This record gives sequence, C-alpha cells and structure tokens, in this order.
Amino acid sequence: MSGARVLVVDDEPQILRALQTSLRGAGYEVVVAATAEEALSAAAMRPPAAVILDLVLPDGSGTDVCRELRSWSSAPVLVLSVVGDEAEKVAAFDAGADDYVQKPFGIDELLARLRALLRRAGPSTEPVIEVGELVVDIEKRLVTVAGRRVQLTPNEFELLRVLAQNEGKLMTHPTILREVWGPAYGTESHYLHVYVSQLRQKLESDPARPRYLLTEPGAGYRLVDPALSGA
Repeated sequence: MSGARVLVVDDEPQILRALQTSLRGAGYEVVVAATAEEALSAAAMRPPAAVILDLVLPDGSGTDVCRELRSWSSAPVLVLSVVGDEAEKVAAFDAGADDYVQKPFGIDELLARLRALLRRAGPSTEPVIEVGELVVDIEKRLVTVAGRRVQLTPNEFELLRVLAQNEGKLMTHPTILREVWGPAYGTESHYLHVYVSQLRQKLESDPARPRYLLTEPGAGYRLVDPALSGA
C-alpha cells in the first residue's frame, strides 16, 4: 500500500530518523511525533493509514495513546516493545494494538509487518484464505492442508477462521475467546489451550513443533505461513 500515510511515534531521535528514512524509501508518507500529545494531535489533524507506536513516551504510555486512538480510529497500530516489557505489551494489545516488533528490530521485519497490517486493514470479501498449504474456505467451511481434507468441529473451525482472517497478527487470549465463544469466556485461557492443541493435532505434521499455529508466550497465538516465517 505504497503512498499510505504512516504516523511514527518515538522519543528517540535516532529511531525516528531511521524509520522516517526507511519508510519514505519504501514509498510511504511519514508523519513523526515524539510525545503522546504530539501523536494524538498529529493523528487528529492528518489521520494516518497506520501507526508505529513506542510503548514508552516521555509524557505518557503508548498503551494510553493506543486506547485513545481506538476510540475514534480504526488505523492499525504496530507497537515497538523492548525486551522484558511483556506485561506492557499485553496491555497494549488489550488497548487495541494490532502487532508488535521488539527493540532492537530489523527494518525488513518491521516493513513486512506494516505491509501485512495495511493489507488486512483493506476491504476483503474473499471467502477462501490461503496460508501456505493451508486453505480455509469460509463459505463452505472446508479446510485442507497440502490438498488433504481436514475435519474440524464447529468450534475448531471458528477458532481457525478467526486466526486465518488475522494471518500473521498476534491474537491475544481474551480476544480469541470473545470472538469464538463470546464474552462469558473472556478469561478462560485454559479452555483455549485445549482447542489450540486439538487444532495442531489436525493441522500440523508435527504438533509438538508447530509451523502454522505459533504460541506467543504469555500473550496469545498467531497463524503464519511457514515459508515466510522460517518456521
């Protein structure tokens, strides 16, 4: 989605400069902010197609910025998280963040995640989703892996559908539970683990070493194309 406007929020000048240069080189229009106040003001004045947001800002939390943005904007938010910020990272996802890149990060990975977020944010009516050799036909409720038909229970299919429609995106435990089973199950993470295990038994060639359905410790799960993830 070349030409899209991206708001970059970080209080480290060298990171702002590096991201600004790399994003412009990739064809994006870039708006920068160094504080939470600047970020919200810039987003209101020139609504971005996506936001790259550091979780630690001098005048507040990136999580609070994300929550405020979510009250009026649907632009995807990619958070930047340092090692050891697990609790803050999970809080950011609960506030509406869509994905994260850990500092220090490789610019190629960040650009790939940004492209994926922008693709998912665009309108799509495709009833068939392909993730590597995994094919999910939403309309027919049909699943195949490498051409092999996979029989899923209704709940297993709904779980896979949610993950496939958010390919590459980290889906937190509460988000998955709410979308598949409803609000009453929002804290039943052990319930989710059982279904993920069952899905892996049916989808993965080696369930103990999954290539499609990956665990993000303490946060959630993501469905990925093994060829792209290196899994």
